[in-house]
Amino acid sequence: MTSRRLVVADDLRRQITTGRLGPGDRLPSESALADRYMVSTATLRSALAVLQGEGLVEKIHGKGNFVRRPLRKITYVGGWGTLDPRTAADVDLRVTVRTTAMPAQGHLAALLKVEDGSPMTEILRLSYEGESPHSLARVYVPRDLTPITAFGDRSSRAWAGASFSVPDPPPAEVHETVSARLPTPDEASTLRISAALAVLAITRVAADNTGRVVEAALLVFPGDRVAAVFSTHHVIEERQAHR
Repeated sequence: MTSRRLVVADDLRRQITTGRLGPGDRLPSESALADRYMVSTATLRSALAVLQGEGLVEKIHGKGNFVRRPLRKITYVGGWGTLDPRTAADVDLRVTVRTTAMPAQGHLAALLKVEDGSPMTEILRLSYEGESPHSLARVYVPRDLTPITAFGDRSSRAWAGASFSVPDPPPAEVHETVSARLPTPDEASTLRISAALAVLAITRVAADNTGRVVEAALLVFPGDRVAAVFSTHHVIEERQAHR
């Protein structure tokens, strides 16, 4: 027998895919939907979680559940910490930036290769497509290397090729670790995604030509919104090329 939560999810999915409920439409309250389908609030929320996991519905805290607008996928260019301008130019991204001074501890101190308690700055970047969060970046920089322009909270429109990187000039070495995993509760809430939707997590560590780490960035992209591309260029010695 089909469970009640799947019956509810199937009916709401049909209304969305047929256009009866359009992108951006607010669903009735959870209590109203529970009454309509004659199910408990817990069952109704479980049905909505199915649709959230499919990317059809998003829950906005304090506002309700909405039919999610289709978000276009953009490309993250590995090794450069940028968005591919060919894809980013087609997406209207707005970026909010918040900076916080704090001591480096534990995992972050290890990434920056500094002692516990060393001063650093966290630069939190959250990008939006329309009103929907698109990606989350936490960038950590030793305090003495923090650009003056990084301080202060602000909101700006992203440009094609928008960088998730702070160092200027570009670092001499970049090491990136990429993994697919489930989001933490905080990430799921910030990005307004289901806890069952996998995210692409990139840990990016940049160093200068002396080997000093100048930036550690923790990047999180919902798996349905970003593709990461890494290119390898092989250097062939001249004498081999002329054989």
